[in-house]
Amino acid sequence: MGSKTVLITDYVWPSIDPEKEILSKYNVEIIVAPNSNEETLIKMAKNVDGILTCFAKVTKKVVQAAKNCKVIGRYGVGVDNIDVVEATKQGIIVTYVPDYCVEEVADHVIALMLSWNRRIILHNEDTKNNGWGTAGLNMRIMRLKGKKLGIVGFGRIGKSVAQKARAFGLDILAFDPNVDKNSMNNFDATKVTLDKLLSESHFISLHSPLIEKTSEMINYDQFNQMREDAFLINCARGGLINEDALYEALETNKIAGAGLDVLVDINPNLNHRLIQHSKTIITPHTAFFSQEAVLELEKRASQYVGQVLIGEKPDNIINTEVLNNDLLRSKLN
Repeated sequence: MGSKTVLITDYVWPSIDPEKEILSKYNVEIIVAPNSNEETLIKMAKNVDGILTCFAKVTKKVVQAAKNCKVIGRYGVGVDNIDVVEATKQGIIVTYVPDYCVEEVADHVIALMLSWNRRIILHNEDTKNNGWGTAGLNMRIMRLKGKKLGIVGFGRIGKSVAQKARAFGLDILAFDPNVDKNSMNNFDATKVTLDKLLSESHFISLHSPLIEKTSEMINYDQFNQMREDAFLINCARGGLINEDALYEALETNKIAGAGLDVLVDINPNLNHRLIQHSKTIITPHTAFFSQEAVLELEKRASQYVGQVLIGEKPDNIINTEVLNNDLLRSKLN
């Protein structure tokens, strides 16, 4: 038995053997929640030293219940499922893994763009169901060279998308108030306003974090600015898009289509109107996935939690201001 315990709220991979291997080195025992209901997590968090979470919501009540918790680790990049403000208030360090699946997500964006533009899914299904060449060539297929890809959010993944897209001859427009013009120029991207990006881009890919100011940043007004042949891609967070506005834009031909790896509902019903829409390509939040990426994620997320529990400072702390909190529960070396 380990001298410390870490609660894993949820995970979507086959096993937690990598977590067990890593955390055993820190003399940590793992307990796994049977479900991610708030009531369950409140009960199970009461005596643990750390929490590891994937998609489960670590709410204010869960954080407050975790009286002995020193660290909450996120399996992934975004931390919008964790009440970071409350964790900071309580002196709990929150760790994350901001750079584990950059190539995978960027590849997924390019795959959605190519699948849509080349009508791969349409032609595959039509050929298998109706025979060779029956779909005809009436649909719009663009020559990519010289077309514009707008990237909203120019962090690690946005930069990787830009690099990959340049190979197809696309011109890159980028919007990110936190990235300067010269940094974008280094990736052959042109810094523009969001309005200009939306009005000129043939393809638009979202890579912003989901925070208060970016929630539903793509709304009715933004769809009204887009080209009628625009294809919107979201492999970031569902909440960046107002789904009512997106549905209307698809129904009224304000845009041509959308490629979505995320929706607002993290476990949507099969009959969800965007899943079933003829103008969408949908994948079930798998843009992050490769065997290599998941193994890296499991190991690094576990390592960061283990480090905090023995007083070492991990590489990636999202709430660095907690280090100056007099109530900090883990005194780091």
